[in-house]
Amino acid sequence: MNDAIAIPESLIPRAILRIFQHVLDTYASETNKTASVWRRFSDADFAYRPHPRSSAVVDIFRHQLLSERRFFGEFLGLPEPAPPDVLPPVQTVEAFVGRLASLAQPRLLFLARCPEEWWMATVPFFDVRRERLWIFWRRVLHTAHHRTQLTVYLRLLDKPVPSTYGPTADVTWAGADPTTSLEAASRK
Repeated sequence: MNDAIAIPESLIPRAILRIFQHVLDTYASETNKTASVWRRFSDADFAYRPHPRSSAVVDIFRHQLLSERRFFGEFLGLPEPAPPDVLPPVQTVEAFVGRLASLAQPRLLFLARCPEEWWMATVPFFDVRRERLWIFWRRVLHTAHHRTQLTVYLRLLDKPVPSTYGPTADVTWAGADPTTSLEAASRK
C-alpha cells in the first residue's frame, strides 16, 4: 500500500476556474501528506504525548477532523456532517485515515464549483472577517502545523518519518536535492 495516497489524483475534480485548481490540488495533497504521517503510528501509540502538557496522538487526530469540519462548515460555508458524525465510530489509525479522506472528497467537489466571487467574499472568521481564500490557506497552514507536530512525535517514538515536502532522514531518492548548503541555495 502506498501510504501517501488517501485521495488519488483521479478523484481530484477540475475547478470551474483554472486559477483555483491549485487550491484543489493542494488540499488533496495536504490530505495525502497528513494520511502518510498518520499511517506511521499504530493504534497502540494513540495515548503517546511527549510532555504532560502536550496533546496525545489521538487528540491531534480528533482535532484535525473536528477543526477541518469547523473551518469548512462554519467559516467557509460548505455543507458538513453534524459534529457527532465527524469522528470514526471505531478509532483506529486506518479508520481515522479513512474518515480524513471521506470528509475531504465532498469538499473537493464543492470547492471545484465555486466561482471567483465566492472565493473572494469576506466572511466571519472567529472574531474578524476574512476572504474565503485566506481562510482556506489558513486551514492548510493549520493542518501543516499539526502534521509537523506529529512528525516530531514519530521521531521521539523512533519511528520513520515519511517524506512530505522532500526527503527526510528516513526517506530519500535519486535526484532528491535538499537545500542544506550554500551551494544548493545558490542554484538558479
